[in-house]
Amino acid sequence: MYQIVEKKVLNPTVTLMKVKAPLIAKKAEPGQFIILRVDENGERIPLTIADYDREAGLVTIIFQIVGATTEKLNHLNEGDYIHDFVGPLGVPSHVEGLKKVAVVGGGVGCAIAYPIAKKLHELGAEVHSVVGFRNQDLVILEDEFKAVSDKFVLMSDDGSCGEKGLVTDALKKLIESGEQYDEVIAIGPLVMMKFVCLLTKQYNIKTVVSMNPIMIDGTGMCGGCRLTVGGETKFACVDGPDFDGHLVDFDEAMERSSMYKPFERHQHEETCNLFKKEVQA
Repeated sequence: MYQIVEKKVLNPTVTLMKVKAPLIAKKAEPGQFIILRVDENGERIPLTIADYDREAGLVTIIFQIVGATTEKLNHLNEGDYIHDFVGPLGVPSHVEGLKKVAVVGGGVGCAIAYPIAKKLHELGAEVHSVVGFRNQDLVILEDEFKAVSDKFVLMSDDGSCGEKGLVTDALKKLIESGEQYDEVIAIGPLVMMKFVCLLTKQYNIKTVVSMNPIMIDGTGMCGGCRLTVGGETKFACVDGPDFDGHLVDFDEAMERSSMYKPFERHQHEETCNLFKKEVQA
């Protein structure tokens, strides 16, 4: 059993939790993930490690409430316990040796991008962070990104915060202003990562993407996170989640990831109705 020591609502659909898990905190690195079960009969889900505190033995997870399990998880509070919390899993992000990097995050993907930006900053790299959200109400981790970035650009689709436009608009502006990056690291919705890669390919800038959004089981057994990279079949959970973005078949990945959305939505609605009945009772 793993105790929740802090819970914070970041926006209406995204929650941060700090969990007491000293053994995981001791080994965790940016890019890795954990698998949890809310209760004994719960579904196993993978969540990326958003941060860790080795001394305090804490692991931070940030999750979006989209399905039944994340709805159940969000009903837990400080002092409550998560039944299973296993990790760290996955291959850590390769950040050593990089001198100047653009970290691009979109939406809740910023929770995955932040620990990478933080690690790069700690290693002495120059970090330019470009983060984008649909609107001001959905912004997360703005102060945290600013603290680890030499340059920080906030974008929003509707212009309600930062600059109006897409993260690709900001990244293109930085590149064309003369910024030369060793690497671009892009993490967010699949369509966002696809267009970041199309942009950086024009300038021949190595680009790494996290395929965490398509992970389901987290062990490589379900096949849900199967993708094509450079013509070869890979699994995001065991071979990644980081891959060379210029080699990923994003169209195939987007088609596969959409397969489970109707089921996920149905399960979420059933769980919400169950909680409502319990409250009324």
